[in-house]
Amino acid sequence: MRTVPIPVDTSKLIVTCVKAPKPRLLNKDTGEIKTDKNGNTVFEVTVSVEDEFGRIELVKIGITGEPPIKAGDSVNVVGLLGYVWEISGRWGIAYRATALLPLQEAAGV
Repeated sequence: MRTVPIPVDTSKLIVTCVKAPKPRLLNKDTGEIKTDKNGNTVFEVTVSVEDEFGRIELVKIGITGEPPIKAGDSVNVVGLLGYVWEISGRWGIAYRATALLPLQEAAGV
C-alpha cells in the first residue's frame, strides 16, 4: 500500500520543542541511523503541539538534517506532512517536515 502525504495546516498551532533533535535509529541493536534517498541523516524531534482549544499532544517529527532548535524553543514548522502507516494490525501517523526553525521573537520585546 502506498501512503499519500496529508498536508497539515500549522497556522493555528503552537509548537514547542520538548526534546533536542537526535538522529533517528533504524536498528537499536546495530545503531544504524536512518538516511534519506540522498544519504543525509534523518533527525527526529519531539515537540508539543497545542491547538486553539488548549489541547496538547506530543508528536515526533522527522526531518532531513539537524534543525537549529533546542528543547524549550517555540518552533515554526514548515511543510508538515502526515503519513498514515499500518504494521501487523497497528497503525499511526508519521510526521515529516521540510524545516523546523526557531520562532522569531517579536521585534523590540
